Parts: sequence; structure tokens; C-alpha cells
Amino acid sequence: MGDFWLAALGLMLVLEGIMPFLLPAAWKDTLRKVVQFQDGQIRFIGLTLMLGGLLLIFWVK
Repeated sequence: MGDFWLAALGLMLVLEGIMPFLLPAAWKDTLRKVVQFQDGQIRFIGLTLMLGGLLLIFWVK
């Protein structure tokens, strides 16, 4: 089971690294815009991403 979680973490890091590697200027511009969001907006985005990830995990299982 531990190998599964390490593989999932590795895949997440690869996916997170694609945008700054391929389009660094667009990535920096996006981060500048996100910094201007209200805390509630950022929390909502985070919650939505977490729930989407959980649904995807349960769907794949």
C-alpha cells in the first residue's frame, strides 16, 4: 500500500511540474493573479480540487 501512495505522490509532482517547465511565463502570470484572490476564493478552489481528486480516486478504484 505504501508503494501505491509513493507512486501517486510522484505522479502528482510530475503533473505539477509540467506547467512551470513548459510555460514558465504563463505560470508566473497565473500565480500573480491567484495572489490577488480572497482567502475564501482560494479555499473554495482548494476544496473543489480535493473533492475532485477524491472522486477520481474512488472512481478508479
